[in-house]
Amino acid sequence: MDLSRARILVTGADGFIGSHLTEALVERGHEVKALVMYNAFNSRGWLDQVAPAVQRHLEVAAGDIRDPHWVRHVMRGCDVVFHLAALIAIPYSYYSPDTYIDTNIKGTLNILQAARDLEVSRVVHTSTSEVYGTACYVPITEDHPLQGQSPYSASKIGADQLALSFYRSFATPVALIRPFNTYGPRQSARAVIPTIITQIASGVRCLQLGAQHPTRDFSFVSDTVDGFIRMAECDDAVGEVINVGSGFEISIGDTARLIAELMESEIEIDTDPQRLRPVASEVERLWASTEKAERLLAHRPVHGEITGLRCGLRKTIDWFCEPANLARYKSHFYNL
Repeated sequence: MDLSRARILVTGADGFIGSHLTEALVERGHEVKALVMYNAFNSRGWLDQVAPAVQRHLEVAAGDIRDPHWVRHVMRGCDVVFHLAALIAIPYSYYSPDTYIDTNIKGTLNILQAARDLEVSRVVHTSTSEVYGTACYVPITEDHPLQGQSPYSASKIGADQLALSFYRSFATPVALIRPFNTYGPRQSARAVIPTIITQIASGVRCLQLGAQHPTRDFSFVSDTVDGFIRMAECDDAVGEVINVGSGFEISIGDTARLIAELMESEIEIDTDPQRLRPVASEVERLWASTEKAERLLAHRPVHGEITGLRCGLRKTIDWFCEPANLARYKSHFYNL
């Protein structure tokens, strides 16, 4: 699909990945409508921090994807929808699972219903590597069994299956991108890499972390964004689920030590019990197979393997260590 003349809508544009995707689309000259969560502060989330030149070329709509009437209204006239709006914090899903069903499943249903009725040309729905649970085999292909090990991942499995059902039942042109652990500038401190960086940058030398042994496949945000755009452009991606990751795994503990090395800091690590997931809920191992993304999308991560991870972490550290950016984070609090 040629995006050059498409009117593009991004849900969750105020978030971490959404703001980077919105920024990249505008910089490529696309016409973009950005959906942000309504709030009384008139905050547009991370979109308030992008370059003024990008902001001037954005149409921003504030609302809630849980409202089907509002969703239908803002989607009218759009050709392509990147659906990223979701509740994503795993620990908070233990406390408020009902909210995850409303936002992640019913919100996605609202997007799909509107896309079907309005005959939208392409919907790129955002999945997550968490739907795989602890790897039964590695690297994890898109055919790997789905295992809901947290209310969050269960809600995303439900949303994914709804999206695929609309493709199979109504030929709604839906493609599912399944990013692995994306990191980079603007990420919430509820994620492990910002947690490590902000603690060290704030002078902490005994880090408070959860489990150190699980492995993750960390994907730098610009690589994830490239995957999103290629998903929308690729006609063969419709009806498919495609992993986007680095194709490399590293443990949480080794990641912390690598960050400390790059920040030239000596650290110790303490296990904070409140940061531990329930035993059967912890996802022990994630490592993406990126063969399908390369074959269908010609997507190859720039920040792959250990050298790419070091490069991506360097960029991330530099951003977080800017005083104005670091001041936005509360490193002494545990973010659910």
